[in-house]
Amino acid sequence: MISVNDVRSGMAVELDGDLYICVEQLHVKPGKGAAFVRTRLKKLKDGTVLEKTFRAGEKIIRAYLEEKKMQFLYHQDDNYIFMDQSNYEQWHIKEDDFKQGVEFLKEGLEADVLFYQSKPIGVDLPIIVELLVQETEPGFKGDTVSGATKQAVLETGAKISVPLFIEIGDIIRVDTRTGEYLERTKTK
Repeated sequence: MISVNDVRSGMAVELDGDLYICVEQLHVKPGKGAAFVRTRLKKLKDGTVLEKTFRAGEKIIRAYLEEKKMQFLYHQDDNYIFMDQSNYEQWHIKEDDFKQGVEFLKEGLEADVLFYQSKPIGVDLPIIVELLVQETEPGFKGDTVSGATKQAVLETGAKISVPLFIEIGDIIRVDTRTGEYLERTKTK
């Protein structure tokens, strides 16, 4: 337990059984009345933001989070199996623990796994991943400047919009936060 006066931006805290990251905190001492601390807390599970005011000196639980770089091995039922590369220990992580981008997860990809009390609570994928285009309609000569798009199915099964010049066998970069096509890196 720490005093709410000691909470700083970026610090993890536990409140009502949920984990939050402090986005902003402001210590207010009005001319009349008791001091208080106004905070903006972002819930780790779903990203919702909570604005909460505490009395100065009130106690709150500080959460100590650990981040490990792990490698994705395979998908089984509703679990994603990751391996800690330092000790080869395998962890089963539920799909709910991913912030975004689970559809872009391919075998061998390294990701940051967040642990709280020795349990995985979240997975952060790299912002940009390179994936192979497995299915798409054929492109036509001269369609490279129009800005039109078509659907493509990637090696992970994800479907995204790509420019018309992308063909089967191309390797493209995708933003895992938005699911948008960024650029083509290699052609067949």
